[in-house]
Amino acid sequence: MSSPTSRRTVLATGAALAALAGCTKYGDESPQPEAPPTSDAGSAKPSGGGGGGGGAPELAKTSAIPVGGGKIFADKKVVVTQPEAGDFKAFSAVCTHQGCTVSSVSGGTINCPCHGSKYRIADASVAGGPAPRPLAPQAIKVTGDSITLA
Repeated sequence: MSSPTSRRTVLATGAALAALAGCTKYGDESPQPEAPPTSDAGSAKPSGGGGGGGGAPELAKTSAIPVGGGKIFADKKVVVTQPEAGDFKAFSAVCTHQGCTVSSVSGGTINCPCHGSKYRIADASVAGGPAPRPLAPQAIKVTGDSITLA
């Protein structure tokens, strides 16, 4: 004869299953890569040649990224900035505070609409607000006048 399942066992099992379920996203079984450890991972200077080189699809033309500003590509969850002429940087467009997508680049900062976090366009370090850490760098490649995700 088997013993009845205790309430404590049922609650512990349910809690364990809920914790495991919270560790993955539906349809995403692969681990997420971490950002490269180098400080200039999100930086790219234009290289010679023309066109995108047949690799990744073009994200933008260099002329679409204003000097001292940037452009957000919400569908790709990336923001590309040009702090100085010819120096292009890319960062995650996901705010490190609560995961909102940043909405604007102005006044030398990348701005989140949810709680007012601001990040510097040169290195995505926190310039203000509740964000606990900088935006993660993203690798880009600039070939001629074309910017692609690397």
